[in-house]
Amino acid sequence: MDIDGVFSGGGIKGLALIGAFEELEAKGFTFKRIAGTSAGSIIAALVAAGYKSSELKSLANDIDLSGFLDTRKTWLPIPFAKWLFLYWRLGLYRGRVFEDWLSKMLAAKGVYTFADLPKERLRVVASDLTNGKLLVLPDNLVDLGVPIDSFPVARAIRMSCSIPYFFEPVKLKSLDGTNIIVDGAVLSNFPMWLFVGEGVKKARPVIGISLSSKRMNHRKATIKNGFQLFGALFDTMKDAHDTRYISRQIEKDIIFIPTDDFTSTEFTLTTEKKDALIELGRFRTKEFLKKWTY
Repeated sequence: MDIDGVFSGGGIKGLALIGAFEELEAKGFTFKRIAGTSAGSIIAALVAAGYKSSELKSLANDIDLSGFLDTRKTWLPIPFAKWLFLYWRLGLYRGRVFEDWLSKMLAAKGVYTFADLPKERLRVVASDLTNGKLLVLPDNLVDLGVPIDSFPVARAIRMSCSIPYFFEPVKLKSLDGTNIIVDGAVLSNFPMWLFVGEGVKKARPVIGISLSSKRMNHRKATIKNGFQLFGALFDTMKDAHDTRYISRQIEKDIIFIPTDDFTSTEFTLTTEKKDALIELGRFRTKEFLKKWTY
């Protein structure tokens, strides 16, 4: 059965999306259009390129996630040198290793630019800090004077995954100059609104996969220091936009995967934790499908 799918962001917790995809695939569901933010954009891109769940599980097991933490080399012999990069480069890690890896994975399926995918097959969300706007890629590239067909899919995903302060932002050349692009989760962590909602014509059944508990069970934030304040601020920003579109009626089409026991930036995740996340996604999807009607 053909469906459209939406994958939420969540950093390393996005491994649970593989388990959800595995169960949907096993039940005969095929994604015609896919949208995602941050970690969700990675899985969305790989699925759009033609990867099966078994292949994604193999990639997850084989990859050393800590290898994505590529710091810039420095001649300064001081322990806190990398924090200077946070000030000057706006992020601790370059993100180049991740983008190169993703380019290689997509190329293995013959996907390099958006011209290699069917029109509207893949849409991902990023945040344009220069203009203070949400970007839907590849759609909004036209507004910036950037050709869609020649734009690398891996670069769009890198933009969507640029966790603020963690990875360096992507600098995108546009008609108006250089735009600073960061993680799409800053403005929309779960872009269900791309396929359902007011003014959007539903082409086929839509299933969303959210790496969180249900909206009404959102855990209260504890704020006792600056770090907790930033975390709560970021969570509020990324959820506020999407909550407006998730009505009770739409909630029935969302697979909620509670991943509060995992950390978004735990790049040293053990094999056991990887397997646990994938299994959690599979189990929650299996339970969801028992009751889902479309």
